[in-house]
Amino acid sequence: MATSEQQSLTLPILGMSCAACQHHVEQALRTTAGVESARVDLMAHRASVVFDPAVASPNELVEAVRSAGYDAVLPRTGDGDAAQADAPISSSERKAFVTVAGGAVAMLLAMPLSAQMSMQDHWLAQLLPWLFAIPQDLIRYFLFLLTLVLVVWAGREIYVSALRGLRHGRTNMNTLVSLGTSVAFLYSTWATFAPAAGRQVYFDAVLLIIGFLLMGKALELRAKKRALAALESLSRLRPVTARRVVDGVETMVPLEEVRVGDRILVLPGERIPVDAQILDGRTTVDESMLTGESTPQPREAGDRVLAGSLNYDGAVTCRAQSLGEATVLAQITRMVTQAQASRAPMERLADRASAIFVPVVLTIAAVTFTIWMLAAHSLEMALANTVAVLVIACPCAMGLAVPAALTVAVGRGAQLGVLFKGGEAMERLARVNVVVMDKTGTLTVGHPVLAAVRPYVGYEESDLLRIAAAVEEKSNHPLAHAIVDAARARGLYWLPAEDVQIVPGRGIRARVDGYACLLGNEEFLRESMLRTPDGIPPAKPGMTRLWMVLDDLTVGCFDARDALRPDSTGAVAALRGFGLRVIMLTGDSAAAAAPIANQAGIAEVEAGLDPPGKLGRIRALQQEGLRVAMVGDGINDAGALAQADAGIAMGTGADLAQEAGDVLLLRPLPSAVAAALELSRSTLRVMRQNLLWAVGYNLLGIPLAAGLFYPEFHIVLSPWVAAAAMAMSSVSVLSNSLRLRRWQPTASTPTPAALH
Repeated sequence: MATSEQQSLTLPILGMSCAACQHHVEQALRTTAGVESARVDLMAHRASVVFDPAVASPNELVEAVRSAGYDAVLPRTGDGDAAQADAPISSSERKAFVTVAGGAVAMLLAMPLSAQMSMQDHWLAQLLPWLFAIPQDLIRYFLFLLTLVLVVWAGREIYVSALRGLRHGRTNMNTLVSLGTSVAFLYSTWATFAPAAGRQVYFDAVLLIIGFLLMGKALELRAKKRALAALESLSRLRPVTARRVVDGVETMVPLEEVRVGDRILVLPGERIPVDAQILDGRTTVDESMLTGESTPQPREAGDRVLAGSLNYDGAVTCRAQSLGEATVLAQITRMVTQAQASRAPMERLADRASAIFVPVVLTIAAVTFTIWMLAAHSLEMALANTVAVLVIACPCAMGLAVPAALTVAVGRGAQLGVLFKGGEAMERLARVNVVVMDKTGTLTVGHPVLAAVRPYVGYEESDLLRIAAAVEEKSNHPLAHAIVDAARARGLYWLPAEDVQIVPGRGIRARVDGYACLLGNEEFLRESMLRTPDGIPPAKPGMTRLWMVLDDLTVGCFDARDALRPDSTGAVAALRGFGLRVIMLTGDSAAAAAPIANQAGIAEVEAGLDPPGKLGRIRALQQEGLRVAMVGDGINDAGALAQADAGIAMGTGADLAQEAGDVLLLRPLPSAVAAALELSRSTLRVMRQNLLWAVGYNLLGIPLAAGLFYPEFHIVLSPWVAAAAMAMSSVSVLSNSLRLRRWQPTASTPTPAALH
């Protein structure tokens, strides 16, 4: 986190091709004076830098990147980003197609040049006699020119990147490809202009290597774009203009001109431009891209609406409350960006391997050349196997294995209303074996709900509820809200109460429908010299009772309780189904906690705990060797959330910036806890699969290309086959990660949509 004296900057990085590049750029930035921290995202090709502006300037950071052999530009704003992102994809695809086609032509034309071919015996000579009739010198010269033109046109950036890196003492994947293809091209050129028996040309291999590399890059760019789609979709939610209303006059203005307190008109079908409070009108809004809530939510005067949500069916006038970077949408976008750029602990292994990968491969290639020269006494065989080793090695697959899965998973989580603060948070959550849950506001709705109306003999429930609602409408007490909400839910109507007097901590007095009405607790009745009737049974554990008196006669009471969330029982069952131990910690009394725990299906309950008590219980569990996830929603849970191996904060978008924890749930549903844990486990599984594939590919591919299996199985790889395998290795890792885009919680995990 940047301090007040520090600044953070995100730099687009150009020229990175593999994990080695990522390592070099990070090192260059971290060793720059004034830089506090630097993280480079290979997936998004950007660097997040925290620096002291008094020591380092943004231009100096750009120069540091350039000094490492890469390029960077200062960030720009604009709406042409999508088109700019698509440009390198289409360019790579075009170059890849032409180069691979050229390689196929070169392979066909090179058939008559093979020393092992006989025009009379080869089936191709019978099929294409004209090909074998072309003078071989003419074919060699044509292949030389074709290869030279396509290499300069399509492969120029590969060679420039390699030369730039070598000039700064850096090596990367382009170093391997450039060295391999250069050796093949130079040898083929020598064989063209100084032909001799046994000298073959490898122009087709040069073109196919570059073509497959570009094809792999194009596929990789497309896969990366899909992996980052969730973040792009968030950034597109905010409109660029707003309808500002001043003195009844509506004006369309740029969003930057809107100020806090401005009145904004939003028509049906438009997106809400800022976080705002509805002043006039009623509508339903779609907040699915912000909170994961698939069902449109009703909103009316007094309700808050969020920037980026879609206004469905009503024109509403709102007062702007939060603008720009202060909106919930901006906070979510910023958190997703930071999480996708973060490092997971599993990635450290890949980082260490990538840092030494290219030098090791260069050493293996040199050893391969030497052994083949000594064993086979064949320059052609030595060159072919050396080139195959250089081009089959793929540090990209290792570099992308973890961040690709993390990027997709963070984006998918955001779509479901689950925000992970980074790769480390996701890994920690995936490894927990105990889930500790707060009660109030986590398993329960967090505010009283009317459970029963108990009238005394001779009175109707609806009459008492209607009169109570008229009185409590003037109060802001949670019990007052419970009564008014229940009356509205029953469709009751009432006249306003008069002479309302609130007695803090006791109750309320008023006149309504000609009655002198008193509503309050039992202490209030005793102070007013009133008694409770004998015919009403005592309140059950966990209930809060509110007595009602009309003209000095006790006529009934209202029982309210903090209700269990509708998905709590299913969520607890899902967590137990994952093999987790579930514990409830609460500051409430045991009598209030026990009914909620029983309903939720939680056997272990510890009640009467203050914040230090919750913190101490988390520590005690950790001292037993357990990995603990803490789920809470209030300030009193902050210490326990921070102490836990994985803190999960239940909350709403409005309080997003203040929430503590490693994982933030945009909607306070226990089912989201189960979904977050299941997603983290699925992501960890994909990370392991990717790493296993990337390491296994190189452990098998490099020895195969070097000819290690030739003595026993007579297997060798052509350089262009090695290039095709290299191109597909990164694509395979990305494709496996993209499966997380379609991830859904299992049927055993309740989903928010299933609750409607």
